[in-house]
Amino acid sequence: MSNITRRQLLTFFTGSAVTTAFAPTILSRLTGGANPNSASATVRPFGFTPVRVPHPLPVYQQTDSYLATALNQGSTLPQVRAFEQMNLNRYTPIDDVVVPPEYERYVIVRWGDRVFSNQDEYVGYNCDYTGFVPIGNSKNDGYLWINHEYVGYPISRLAPEVPADIDASFPESGPKVIPGFPTVRNRELLGEFLYNMGGSIMRLKKSNVGRYEVQRDGRNRRLHGLSGLGINADRTDAYKAVTSWGNKSYQKGDKNYLIGTGPAATEVFNKSADGLGNRIIGTGYNCSGGTMPWGTILTAEENFQGSAVFFVGVNEGVKPDGTQTGYADETTGKEFGLVGEKYGWMVEVDLANPNFRPRKHTWLGRFRHENIAVRAEAGRALVAYMGDDKRGGHTWKYVSKGRINNPTDKNNSKLFESGTLYVAKFNPDGTGEWIPLLLSTKTNPNVPSLVASVEIARLGVAQRDGRVPLPRRKGLAAQTSDGGIFNCDTKNEKTALPDYRNQQLSKFYTSQGAVLCDAFLAANLVGGTPTARPEDLEVHPRTKEVFIAYTDAAPGGDGYPDSRIFVVAKYSGGNNETQQSGGVYKIIENSADGAGLTFRWQRLAQGGEAGANDGAGFASVDNLVFDSKANLWGVTDMSTSTHNGFDIGAKGAENRISHADTGNVASYTGIFGNNWLFYIPTSGAQAGQVVPFGYGPPRAEMTGPTFIGNTLIMAIQHPGEDCPYAPKVTLTRQIEMLALNGSLFYQTRSVSRGSNWPSNIEGNPDGPPRPSVIGIRPKNGQKTFV
Repeated sequence: MSNITRRQLLTFFTGSAVTTAFAPTILSRLTGGANPNSASATVRPFGFTPVRVPHPLPVYQQTDSYLATALNQGSTLPQVRAFEQMNLNRYTPIDDVVVPPEYERYVIVRWGDRVFSNQDEYVGYNCDYTGFVPIGNSKNDGYLWINHEYVGYPISRLAPEVPADIDASFPESGPKVIPGFPTVRNRELLGEFLYNMGGSIMRLKKSNVGRYEVQRDGRNRRLHGLSGLGINADRTDAYKAVTSWGNKSYQKGDKNYLIGTGPAATEVFNKSADGLGNRIIGTGYNCSGGTMPWGTILTAEENFQGSAVFFVGVNEGVKPDGTQTGYADETTGKEFGLVGEKYGWMVEVDLANPNFRPRKHTWLGRFRHENIAVRAEAGRALVAYMGDDKRGGHTWKYVSKGRINNPTDKNNSKLFESGTLYVAKFNPDGTGEWIPLLLSTKTNPNVPSLVASVEIARLGVAQRDGRVPLPRRKGLAAQTSDGGIFNCDTKNEKTALPDYRNQQLSKFYTSQGAVLCDAFLAANLVGGTPTARPEDLEVHPRTKEVFIAYTDAAPGGDGYPDSRIFVVAKYSGGNNETQQSGGVYKIIENSADGAGLTFRWQRLAQGGEAGANDGAGFASVDNLVFDSKANLWGVTDMSTSTHNGFDIGAKGAENRISHADTGNVASYTGIFGNNWLFYIPTSGAQAGQVVPFGYGPPRAEMTGPTFIGNTLIMAIQHPGEDCPYAPKVTLTRQIEMLALNGSLFYQTRSVSRGSNWPSNIEGNPDGPPRPSVIGIRPKNGQKTFV
């Protein structure tokens, strides 16, 4: 184990002058703090009692902790003095949102709630990003946006990727929450899947007792995956008749279509097979996003790609002109005629103005968008940072051509319509550059054997052979067709790469719009660094440095993160060898306005158990947010199929967890229990501590954290995902854990197979799980959250 010094920590967070002397040394840990046996150690240094999670953390040596034992019940564990007290021999996560005893959590709105003028309509599934836009200057009244990302069991046994052992003996939640929800695979069911994506807009107001509540308002409305389906009537192909998916009022199709801006809107969409030009049906697959200073939100279309077994999406692959290579069978894209090139964008929505037609800004690129964070400063260009949440995905920056006059002026939306998209190239020495995605940019693809060089040196082989996906082009690397993906790897790089080098993007794409439609592959062509699933980027409110949550560095079919920048595997069988589970990084721009072409980068925290080398004590960090005091908050996105060491499905088979393993050890995330919310104070005696603030129900994510005054708004996504919620079953096993000194111990873990939240806290203990948005606030009425 190693600790970063207080000076290093403060330098990282404050961006002080010390950073000008930055060397390529990687910051290794986040676990500084007082000696628990010293006179300076205090029992409650954070103003709240940290929640006890299953694995050891240094913070428990400095303070009491709260162990939840049942719904709304728990006990305070004393500050750890003896080493043995740190290791819990038994642990049972609760089927609830657990927060410190000084705080309360309450449900604001749930999937299926009917809060719209049309009482047929309802709040969508799998809530994710939340954004709040106040009315006037009031934090007590405004409009809430909720993303709805995808569908999965238990909404329906016919949802994508449902485990094979979930059969008709297990209930579906769709018909229980939405009367008449279809139970057979047909157009109505596929339409409901898309309706449950997109977003919900609703008025939110703080009540006299201090809780936020949904208000009836004429502006409350849905924007979903089939908004505007009625425009199919203007087509000349077989989809002319596909303008509805059922007989309910909202299923009959409307004219609430979206539009595009930028090069793809004028150079690609006018060639799209739907013949609808710059009119777009719906937005879906909405993961994270960003709230703009001028009062709009941008929602991110992430996993839009589709196949018979994956999310109900469209075709990701495009031809040199940017249009899709064709419809993918067994997808909603083919069912409703949704052309692939019109999905995978950042979408701007004005919550307060129903007459504002939502728009997809194509200068921001088409890839698996996760979020957006902006610098909007008067007199400067608009700068936006984004992440591509796929294995080997990229880190991005957009710089507008025009400049901002007033950051709160809604005309700033037009700055997304003309500018340049850049991809980040991280150098191993801690420097970096922004490469523009322009037709004139020279091609210089990454060499798979170089990208994978660290893993090859340590293990003798690279996972997925160091795969670097490139655009397929007829005549290059012995390819016989245009469009889609060609996988370059360590086995074929010597013969394939020469055909892709020393060209310009104009050799591969017919227009700038086409480049933007294929941004991921174009970025690989020009040498952008493949990274470890960037799920969130946030601009520090004071230093303007860009903090990045890289969730998971394991390589996959989509690509291979650069092993010189990220830990892509466990490289030895040592118990405390560094684990691969992503980390928190930051970018320091060399230009004062953020619009320059060079930067420096640092790693603050490496994911993994706190007893592992460089381990910060969390896994798979996802959304980040700064509070009003510039403290950093984060949530985790551990795979549902590994929670608490059990696979999904009715059986809940045990996943292998052995610290003697090498290579991809993704199953280690089972050690960390349910997904959780943590707090990192950036000032004071405890600066740098990873402090658990709460955790969510089994198989759920805590997503979309948004601070509004003294309240934290959060979405609870997919509780009980891909597991039966009835009958109730408790799964129990032994899990091999790592103590803080690097030794092993074993913990008996018991957890509910599925979830009944929030039905179980609302008087229906056996009821269906419902993705929801909650509020968390201090019980004592303090004006700030912490």
